[in-house]
Amino acid sequence: MPAKKAADGNGTTARRTAANEVVAKKAPAKKAPAKKTPAKKAGVPAKAGGAGGKPESRTALVRRARRINRELAEIYPYAHPELDFENPFQLVVATVLSAQTTDLRVNQTTPALFAKYPTPEDLAAADPEEVEEILRPTGFFRAKTKSVMGLSKALVEEFGGEVPGRLEDLVKLPGVGRKTAFVVLGNAFGRPGITVDTHFQRLVRRWKWTEATDPDKIEAAVGALFPKSDWTMLSHHVIFHGRRICHARKPACGACPIAPICPAYGEGETDPEKAKKLLKYEKGGFPGQRLNPPRSYLDAGGRPAPPLGAG
Repeated sequence: MPAKKAADGNGTTARRTAANEVVAKKAPAKKAPAKKTPAKKAGVPAKAGGAGGKPESRTALVRRARRINRELAEIYPYAHPELDFENPFQLVVATVLSAQTTDLRVNQTTPALFAKYPTPEDLAAADPEEVEEILRPTGFFRAKTKSVMGLSKALVEEFGGEVPGRLEDLVKLPGVGRKTAFVVLGNAFGRPGITVDTHFQRLVRRWKWTEATDPDKIEAAVGALFPKSDWTMLSHHVIFHGRRICHARKPACGACPIAPICPAYGEGETDPEKAKKLLKYEKGGFPGQRLNPPRSYLDAGGRPAPPLGAG
């Protein structure tokens, strides 16, 4: 009986197949649970890097860094040095005084200083105690008095009373390092320079432009990402953003225009309404750092700071 043989010969296989079909009908196979991914704001990368988590290429880093700078240029077209000055001498003195204090406090203090000592010759020959009294509001006033009087004396004796326009000369002056020198070169002489202050250091690391912590290494690393012609305004853009939106303790991520391209998005407040309350200066309707800001800043809604002792 052929049919019987066929059944006997394949009986084991047939029974297994039938059993599997019954099990499949009674208990359908469970699908593997989908992997949960954290919610992410549209367009906001979790971190900088290439596809598949690969390290970011040099070309991609340059493009990303320059895009951030272009965005900042649109946000802060009026960015400027936030120290009041009328000439290179006033700027170098004000920059030295800005250590360990705010530009606002320096701007509130220097009018009296420059009214009494308008030239390097005047300040070099001043009574130290009188200078200390004027500089007291800036903090560390004794050390700062020594520095500004020392640099004034050096300007008189070595440079004919004129602020030199070369980096190698500026850094020889008492109290003047590379940061101060580049502030002076970029803003008083129109020569490109990167100002690596605390805001600049914080933001370029957040944006993963560099992992360096030494100011000189940060300067070199960031400078290599941009043409020299961009350096001075790049510094202003970054510092403006650090003071207004990307704060040290509570970045206003939810109100940040560059959030979609920021690898550090989420380190600060992401709720838009809460983030708006963290904004400072013209972004939050508050006075800026300068008593005499540029016209472009005022036209953009910025307000001049009050003089020392006002309100």
